Amino acid sequence: MPLLVDGRRVRLPRSAAELVRAHPLLEERARLLRGQSVQQVGPQGLLYVQQRELAVTSPKDGSISILGSDDATTCHIVILRHTGNGATCLTHCDGTDTKAEVPLIMSSIKSFSEHAQCGRLEVHLVGGFSDDRQLSQKLTHQLLSEFDKQDDDIHLVTLCVTELNDREENENHFPIIYGIAVNIKTAEIYRASFQDRGPEEQLRAARALAGGPNLSTSPLAEPPHFVEHIRSTLMFLKKFPSPANILFPGNKALLYKKNEDGLWEKISSPGS
Repeated sequence: MPLLVDGRRVRLPRSAAELVRAHPLLEERARLLRGQSVQQVGPQGLLYVQQRELAVTSPKDGSISILGSDDATTCHIVILRHTGNGATCLTHCDGTDTKAEVPLIMSSIKSFSEHAQCGRLEVHLVGGFSDDRQLSQKLTHQLLSEFDKQDDDIHLVTLCVTELNDREENENHFPIIYGIAVNIKTAEIYRASFQDRGPEEQLRAARALAGGPNLSTSPLAEPPHFVEHIRSTLMFLKKFPSPANILFPGNKALLYKKNEDGLWEKISSPGS
């Protein structure tokens, strides 16, 4: 089934700008999102999603009310939501394996929506900019193409990517929006930044860093804290060169829950 905008099938264009020109409502939604002030999101009720991670939940979740991610330069943040039961998935895609990621996003939502009697699937794509290597443009096209190949109707509601999310300063290009959050209960999507990226921020960042050849696809466009983030992640890898063996003996998971204050609390550790 096709990717739809305003109930009509989308013909995949060569660029995101071409697509929004054909669908003025998409252009207006992107303009409104770019014009928002950035909200600082606290840790209460938050599940932060790092690069190459996926999270899915529903309004029935008593602990998590916000999914969010930031630090997206050439990366795209994808939100897929079922309007019938509010099940919501947020993914931070970097183009490593888009062909595998999109079906995973779809299956994660379906696992929460099997018995939904009504509603539709809506997708929101945010991130990227006009980078010299055209990595953002490539990822935009990959995501649109893969969603278009899925068996279900998917309604494209927000498209604020690549040249639609670009600003120029001193002949250098930067993203306008680096991070977004979605309120699971109200479905509000807004520009956001995050101080708390737990649980196990360094461990999760090390996983993403160890899985790719580059520290950054766009060094000039990275946010101010990027260097410190990479430094702390590399120090973590130096301290735990084989984290699977040291931190997960017996291949046992680290388990966390939100406590009464809305903060992450470890409830299990290897060997316990």
